[in-house]
Amino acid sequence: MEPFVFDVADGVTAIDTMMGGRERYTAAYLLQATEPALVETGPGTSVEAVAAGLDRLGIGTDDLAHIVLTHIHLDHAGGAGALSSRFPRAVVWVHERGAPHLADPTRLVASTARIWGESEMRELFGPTEPVDPERLRSLGDLDVIELGGRRLDVLDTPGHASHHVALVDSRSGVVFTGDALGIHVPDLPVLRPATPPPEFDLEAAVASIERIRDRARSVLLFAHFGPLRDVDATCDLAIARLRAWTSVVDDAMRDTDDPEELATRLRDAALGDIETGAGAELDLEMLEDRLRLLSSIRMNAQGIARYLRKEREREGRPPT
Repeated sequence: MEPFVFDVADGVTAIDTMMGGRERYTAAYLLQATEPALVETGPGTSVEAVAAGLDRLGIGTDDLAHIVLTHIHLDHAGGAGALSSRFPRAVVWVHERGAPHLADPTRLVASTARIWGESEMRELFGPTEPVDPERLRSLGDLDVIELGGRRLDVLDTPGHASHHVALVDSRSGVVFTGDALGIHVPDLPVLRPATPPPEFDLEAAVASIERIRDRARSVLLFAHFGPLRDVDATCDLAIARLRAWTSVVDDAMRDTDDPEELATRLRDAALGDIETGAGAELDLEMLEDRLRLLSSIRMNAQGIARYLRKEREREGRPPT
């Protein structure tokens, strides 16, 4: 299959990573520069698609200079080890908290297997190879990655995960958002929060979205999936959804602590996440599969509930 690539901004091209053989679930992005950079890799199942996309864009094995990751979750970074082996001149940039887990992904893979199960983890994410520690570079807030003719400014953006960064392209003004604003289903009116355990933090997530809003001069580039051009409306909706979902789980936890019931309550409330007007044009089977894999209700409910329990403990309130 011919790799699916498309331009999204000045010198920025999206590559469909074909996560688990699925089209338009996860994107990587190539920045053309004196030192070309790839933002995100997708998981281990994406290595061939990303390599083919880079080849189509004229990036040979000795050309890629940088691989930059918004965070270490396997749908964003699981292919970093294999791709860095194929592109031996590229250094791999990741949040300082995440770097040790790319050098030795044992705990990262085990955590993913607990959430997804061994079989589905293999289908979706494939193998996760370690990154050579000598190729790793750690990122902190306000760091700069010089690419030659453009640069990436690093914003520490926790909330989804403590090891999450957003990246601002100096030339085009786009921001690579990772999962900070949630997941966007392309061509469909859906924006859904991503609040997984164990590190979701509502107020940190809202503050991170505001940082992204302040720095975005043009387009928001989602890993899941593609560009959104109305920055303010997208940020407003992302914040509103985060607060609404947290409120739903908070209210539910006054009645129950059962994970299944919390997920059911959130699922019922989230039916309105598909904006009015989509109508019969929606492929509901495809939509449900995307949302289940990229932002499952059960996982989101667990992450929000964990956050609320920690907040109640911190404030000295009873757990329910």
